[in-house]
Amino acid sequence: MGGAMKLFECQNCGQPLYFENTRCMSCGLVLGYLPDIGEMSALESEGDDWRALGAPDRPYRFCANVTHGICNWLVPADQDEPLCRACRHNRTIPDLAPAGNLDRWRRLELAKHRLFYTLLALGLPLANRVDDPDNGLAFDFLADASPQGPRVLTGHDDGLVTINLEEADDHARERIRTEMGEPYRTLLGHFRHEVGHWFWDRLVANGPQLEACRALFGDDTQDYAQALARHYQNGPPPDWQDRFVSAYASSHPWEDFAETWAHYLHIVDTLETARAFGLRIQPRIERGPEMAARIDFDPNTSVGAERLVDAWLPLTFAVNSLNRSMGHPDLYPFVLPPPVIEKLDFIDRLVHPPAG
Repeated sequence: MGGAMKLFECQNCGQPLYFENTRCMSCGLVLGYLPDIGEMSALESEGDDWRALGAPDRPYRFCANVTHGICNWLVPADQDEPLCRACRHNRTIPDLAPAGNLDRWRRLELAKHRLFYTLLALGLPLANRVDDPDNGLAFDFLADASPQGPRVLTGHDDGLVTINLEEADDHARERIRTEMGEPYRTLLGHFRHEVGHWFWDRLVANGPQLEACRALFGDDTQDYAQALARHYQNGPPPDWQDRFVSAYASSHPWEDFAETWAHYLHIVDTLETARAFGLRIQPRIERGPEMAARIDFDPNTSVGAERLVDAWLPLTFAVNSLNRSMGHPDLYPFVLPPPVIEKLDFIDRLVHPPAG
């Protein structure tokens, strides 16, 4: 699960780096991520601590989960907290005794750390269960007790996000995706969707944006369990593609919000990567000017959904075409009708509220 977001480079030798790298393949220096400044840094040992070339003014140490090989984030050495900004949201980690569980947990953490990269870049509030024991964001990574027993359901409940460890198995996740008739199912997608529910609780519920949210997404007071049962029994409405980003989004306003929230994060993170590579889209066809895009703005700042989508649609048309050239499914197999763009704009305003 490599990738850029923004581009990182070794401060010692200039080698381009991936977000997940732990050592520079050129000069050999150990690497660590500094979440407070959003930088990957080459490190030099200073006794029990590390000096970060990207932030040399204070010593650092690695998150305690480095011992499992699942985290490369750093913590200021003068802090008592053993875990990094991302790992301190874990409530339950998997049982690591069964074969393969450590690797599955590592895959979950790669996706979760990528999620936190974007949440921190957007400046969103992030309370864990120590900061806020009742409503903080926490994760349980759980495995089914037995093939015959009750299944662990991936979902969200009052700030607690549960992810079934099986989702980290590519074969199992693809089987579930096919059974559910979904065009897209990834670990990162799960994380982005489930935290959308938590952010609805934090940014919408009982706040000044609630009525505006209901005007766009619908009446969230309708019975959730009944709405989901109806969705699984009858499927989405025939015109769902005119109003929703996915079939599942049509099941209940909470799911519509969470799906739209996830897509907002998909768009922002992918556009940031495209910008880092200086990508421009200039199709050599008659309608080329209408499908052209220069991704030269920071999508983590308040630019509005219209500008995001104006860059996103040409980019996804190009990348979907590249994927098809390799015999792969579309990278982004979704359509964004005007009502969905309006919902994305609501999310953008939630994330970037006007000052004052």
